[in-house]
Amino acid sequence: MDAAEDWLYDSRPIRRVSRFRDIEPDFSAWPASIPAVRQVLDEGLEFPAGVTFIVGENGSGKSTLVEGIAVAAGLPAEGGSNQGSHATRASESPLGEWLRVERSPSGPRWGFFLRAETMHGYYTWLEQLGGPDRMLHELSHGESFNALLDDKLDHPLFVAGLACLDEPEAALSFTSTLKWLASLQHMVDRGTQVICATHSPVLASLPGARILEVGEWGIRRSEWEDLELVRNWRLYLEAPGRFLRHLL
Repeated sequence: MDAAEDWLYDSRPIRRVSRFRDIEPDFSAWPASIPAVRQVLDEGLEFPAGVTFIVGENGSGKSTLVEGIAVAAGLPAEGGSNQGSHATRASESPLGEWLRVERSPSGPRWGFFLRAETMHGYYTWLEQLGGPDRMLHELSHGESFNALLDDKLDHPLFVAGLACLDEPEAALSFTSTLKWLASLQHMVDRGTQVICATHSPVLASLPGARILEVGEWGIRRSEWEDLELVRNWRLYLEAPGRFLRHLL
């Protein structure tokens, strides 16, 4: 199979994102001023099949990137699927309008964006629609995220597509995080492509996942054991007092 045929039958929902040629953002202003965002706008970014984790400190651009990619792929900025969602107050960056998504004709179009900070509004929208999802408000924060996982993301009917996840661990206990870890592998086995911004060293430990670490350097490929995130959690859990004596 030659390169043209590879592209034609490539099943990834997103092969690559890059800046539209006629877009000239102000690189001195947010969000283009964020080094990781600037790198994507200058160089583009490839996405393999499977799971890509984006990790970094608050303000490093990981959520901005995931949100922009989700919007560019046709997903609602406040979360939900490409089959519909709500819109309240627009707070998303213009990045989604600047990015062009490259995918093959055979790439699946179904997708879901889980944006932790706006899921309450998404639940309200589902409640107003009625149907089996109307009960999410009656669950705890973590239970509702697990219900979304079971009914939207890791559901056997959704055999392939794109899952953009922005810090899903915000609602999860350790045990629930392990459940998500296993479900991410189920999703990948069914052909789902996952792009996930996370602070969780547990989620980021998924075998075979690609990890992109973002920061003042821009974007760099990293291994789990080399992540600053992992090193810091290890140091703290081994001896909390080393940190607490400087804080309390």
